[in-house]
Amino acid sequence: MAASTSSNRFREGLKTRSVASSSDEIQLRIDPMQGELDDHISGLRGQVKQLRNVAQEIQTEAKFQNDAIGQLQMLLIKAQAGVKNNVRKLNKSIIQSGSSHVVHVVLFALVLFFVVYMISKFSRR
Repeated sequence: MAASTSSNRFREGLKTRSVASSSDEIQLRIDPMQGELDDHISGLRGQVKQLRNVAQEIQTEAKFQNDAIGQLQMLLIKAQAGVKNNVRKLNKSIIQSGSSHVVHVVLFALVLFFVVYMISKFSRR
């Protein structure tokens, strides 16, 4: 600032000016923009509080959804284990019944062969 000016700025919006008289009086003038800035700052504070509340609600919802996803994952793991066990049991059952099925088919073929042999033997006579 120039040395010739007698105004000093201590805080935004407040200016002090020495009076031309020789007394120690100081004039204090409040800048009208300061009131608007205070209103604007108050509005911004309100918006920050709203944003903080929204952020807290988002955090709460995210925790809830993460817990739900964790429960679904555990349910899916249990279901996969159950399906795997049931497939294993089904394979054992198929193998056991499949081998007995083959035995039945072989016995049926032998009986059928024997019947055809007997019919052919009696039909020649």
